[in-house]
Amino acid sequence: MPPTASVMDFFQLFVPDHVLKNMVVQTNMYAKKYQERFGSDDAWVDVTLTEMKAFLGYMISTSIHHCESVLSIWSSGFYSNKSIALIMTQTRFEKILKYFHIVAFRSSQTTHGLYKIQPFLDSLQNGFDSTFRPSQTQVLHEPLIDEDPIFIATCTERELRKRKKRKFSLWVRQCSSTGFICQIYVHLKEGSGADGLDALKNKPQLHSMVAKSLCQNASGKNYIIFTGPSITSLNLFEEFEKQEIYCCGLLSSRKSDCTGLPPSMLNNPDAPQSRGQYRIKMKGNMSLICWYNKGHFRFLTNAYSPVQQGVIIKRKSGEIPCPLAVEAFAAHLSYICKYDDKYSKYFISHKPNKTWQQVFWFAVSIAINNAYILYKMSDAYHVTRYSRAQFSERLIKELLGLEDTSPSH
Repeated sequence: MPPTASVMDFFQLFVPDHVLKNMVVQTNMYAKKYQERFGSDDAWVDVTLTEMKAFLGYMISTSIHHCESVLSIWSSGFYSNKSIALIMTQTRFEKILKYFHIVAFRSSQTTHGLYKIQPFLDSLQNGFDSTFRPSQTQVLHEPLIDEDPIFIATCTERELRKRKKRKFSLWVRQCSSTGFICQIYVHLKEGSGADGLDALKNKPQLHSMVAKSLCQNASGKNYIIFTGPSITSLNLFEEFEKQEIYCCGLLSSRKSDCTGLPPSMLNNPDAPQSRGQYRIKMKGNMSLICWYNKGHFRFLTNAYSPVQQGVIIKRKSGEIPCPLAVEAFAAHLSYICKYDDKYSKYFISHKPNKTWQQVFWFAVSIAINNAYILYKMSDAYHVTRYSRAQFSERLIKELLGLEDTSPSH
């Protein structure tokens, strides 16, 4: 990207004009069909591309101000924003929100529950794949997408219970050097009962399916994938090794699929252990490490030699010896946690009731975070040096067509 690239140029690497134009077409189609079925709406006129960009800009503004409702922009309260409220009336915004669609109608062949948003997710994935080459080390995990903590503090218990009933689980494959999210996987709660998401939470087959889906484009690239206890399993790691994907994962006898692992390594020894002590068992390239540090931690890896030494540095305890695999796991997971702490607060705080819309706004939030990461890696950053909040503010202004180009401080 050239030094003169705008914030909008980075955003449109993932959400280009042709995607926005499709939103315009599908929204107008849905509005027409809705009115044919339920009666005409005299206040409705077809949405334009300019209005659709403004609509997205208003929604993205909630990622900075974290207001309970996007409609607060037009209010006279604390979250009102007169500088952008004049671009579109609240009535017009609510009309677009009412009819907004990515896919207006289900085709006869469609059985997937995410059909209303799948084309957008596919387009987003193409953008992620074509614009960024991740580092060798990556992490599979569920990003932080919970409610804004300030809003939770002001929420009644009933409102909080209602809002926490998410009907999907969002997983990502994330570059551990930059924080760039390379791939998104959404698992829908298809229903309650034995096959529902809550029941599958602890089932190895769900997490194995998630991992395979997230790594479907990673084979043959010599990646090292770090995983949490719910994904780590011997069978999955051996399958990945055949595809030249190497792994390092934390094991838990309660959460992990421990099939094929020696029971002697899964049970804690009777003799007291000192910090930094560890035991190792190997099978081919696979190593099972049991390391002690105020508790027993188990790691499964085929990416690091078990004889290579590492060290964990604690502020109070100083250096604690460990295998290199343990040091690498701690370092990469620590980076992802810092990334989540920094960037999750910029997720769009608008919370619709419909599942596909919830997924859509989370995906847009991830796209903006990825756009900012690319911006920081580009020559354009050395010219303007926007912070993450300023980057969003500038994007909102460009979507709304405002002339002011200076970020607020």
